[in-house]
Amino acid sequence: MTRTRKLLAPLFALLLCHGMALAAEPPTPDVAPGSINNEETPYPHPSSYLPLRLYGQDLRMAYMDIPAAGQPNGRTAVLLHGMNFAGFYWGGPIDVLRRAGFRVVVPDQIGFGRSSKAIIPYNFHDMARNTQLLLRHLGIARATIIGHSMGGMLAARFATQYPDVAERVVIYNPIGLTDTRFDAPWPSIDEAYDRTLASTYQTVRAGLFRYVAHNPAAWNAEFEKYTRIRYSWTLSGDWPRYAWVQTLIQRLPYLDPVINDWAHIKAPTLVIGGAEDVLPGSAAVFQERMKFVAQSIPGGNGRVVLIPGIGHVPHMEAPQQFYPPLLEFVAK
Repeated sequence: MTRTRKLLAPLFALLLCHGMALAAEPPTPDVAPGSINNEETPYPHPSSYLPLRLYGQDLRMAYMDIPAAGQPNGRTAVLLHGMNFAGFYWGGPIDVLRRAGFRVVVPDQIGFGRSSKAIIPYNFHDMARNTQLLLRHLGIARATIIGHSMGGMLAARFATQYPDVAERVVIYNPIGLTDTRFDAPWPSIDEAYDRTLASTYQTVRAGLFRYVAHNPAAWNAEFEKYTRIRYSWTLSGDWPRYAWVQTLIQRLPYLDPVINDWAHIKAPTLVIGGAEDVLPGSAAVFQERMKFVAQSIPGGNGRVVLIPGIGHVPHMEAPQQFYPPLLEFVAK
């Protein structure tokens, strides 16, 4: 090998590895710009709107209010969405709960879905209060509160703030299982905004792909659909503003942890999730903390169900394994 070829060999190897990495990344699909208010995003049921005034701003909160299918059982279930979603991903659980006789209420929290995208100091107290204002508007005095991911944190906060309303609580694959404020200093909000603003199809997909990190084969058309929806927002002329909203929301687990809320939940509580969720750092950490949450519910009112082989969104990955324990608990 000549001296020139020896010098160029590492470069060729680097280029080859880079090319292989690029080939492994999914190509950017042909996606049209999407409204940050999700006008064109399919929802499982029609949306209505509740006017709210928050931090001096006139806002509106979108929600679905779906009656029971068949014989009503006289009870209501409230579904609280995760950080990367909104009411649009609850179609399966809505149908299952309706068939069990529940009226189902599904709010889009402010900053999400079809609700207003306000530049405000986001926190779980406001989200819980807005949810309670919606239930009051609908004449609902008692409800089963079911929260997924970020919604699991909100379900805990709602249950502590409105114990007379929350008759049962389901904390479903929550984030915020540990208090990260003491693990690292407060990160730069401007740098976080720059990263959000620069989102690509590949980074959006990678964010959702974490939910099936335990089994990449579990990635399905539904996960891909929501990747395309989230990516479509980045193509909108409103994206620079909505990127600020998303950046503020992403600070929630750091700014407003709920680890001290669990011990103040008075309602019977199901702590349920796919056992292989790696969002807290590893599946082992997730399982240990889920057991701790259930043990923290006073009066022996906490119960934990961990579904083996499943990740962060069981109702999308393995609904046939998720629905039976959920229905068994809420139907009591």
